[in-house]
Amino acid sequence: MSGHEVDAFIVTSSANRYYLSGFSGSAGTVVIGHGEALLFVDFRYTEQACEQAPDFEVILYRDELWTAVANRLSAAGYKKVGFESKQVTFASHVEMQKKIAASLVPIADLPEKQRAVKDKREIDRLKRGAGELDGAYEYILGYTRPGMTEKDVALELETYLRRRGAEKAAFPYIVASGLRGAMPHGVASDKLISEGELVTIDFGALYNRYATDMTRTFALGSTSRKQRQVYDLVNEARLKAAEGIKPGMTGREADALARSHLEKAGYGDYFGHGLGHGVGLETHELPLLSPRSEAVLEEGMIVTIEPGVYIPGWGGVRLEDMALITSNGLELLTESPLGLIII
Repeated sequence: MSGHEVDAFIVTSSANRYYLSGFSGSAGTVVIGHGEALLFVDFRYTEQACEQAPDFEVILYRDELWTAVANRLSAAGYKKVGFESKQVTFASHVEMQKKIAASLVPIADLPEKQRAVKDKREIDRLKRGAGELDGAYEYILGYTRPGMTEKDVALELETYLRRRGAEKAAFPYIVASGLRGAMPHGVASDKLISEGELVTIDFGALYNRYATDMTRTFALGSTSRKQRQVYDLVNEARLKAAEGIKPGMTGREADALARSHLEKAGYGDYFGHGLGHGVGLETHELPLLSPRSEAVLEEGMIVTIEPGVYIPGWGGVRLEDMALITSNGLELLTESPLGLIII
């Protein structure tokens, strides 16, 4: 905050609110000021807030949130107040401007940058969740058969993980078979899965509020030479990234480890997204591993490594692991087999 020259900072996003305070309710506003940490909640959450955020002064507001916040900011004499520029809606900003006398300063990614480096408690939670994905993948390989719809597979995956203690799916599951494999975000559809197709599944769940994310591509029945070649190429790109990523390099440099391998093989144009992203309280968070990312990778970050090839009219392959950045490189948190599995 001092680097942005603000007296206080307002936090409204649920992930940042939980990260800073420990309060898990669906509504509430955090204000961090000089020597004070405030949590504004309505009547529904007063008891929960006091229990979950003991280091915060819990303030019950009965009428209008921004009036209550403005009164406290004014009483403290704050002149410049930061807010989450990527999280606050236009309508909320209009209300803030009406009520708050201090100058409002838009600040991007302030708590998000802190969240990028995980502490031991967070790492333990993410490791536990990642391990559950390995079991789910083994299970779904034994479940999937030709004639099922992509939605059938997605529902079974989510049901398995929920029975294993997951709170909910981390995102709408991707199950993209055959030609639909060319869609990086091909959310499960009513398409029937057929013999001879590659099937890409991208799935994850929340455990203790922390997200997980893994992708595998497998085959049903016989495979063509091109299917095996593309699969092996993506796997090689993933391996180059996993072996080469070290703390101190940028997200752009990490991305290049895999991208250059695909480009040399003539498939660079078919890898249209970044190599990976951070995972934590949200499925996609900092740091980004992409051609434009200058974020410096640090020990304690947990990221995905997910190269892919997507060919319109043919299909696609993506392989994704979660990994912890250590002082020596990467520690993979998902350990499911990476050779092409044919069922």
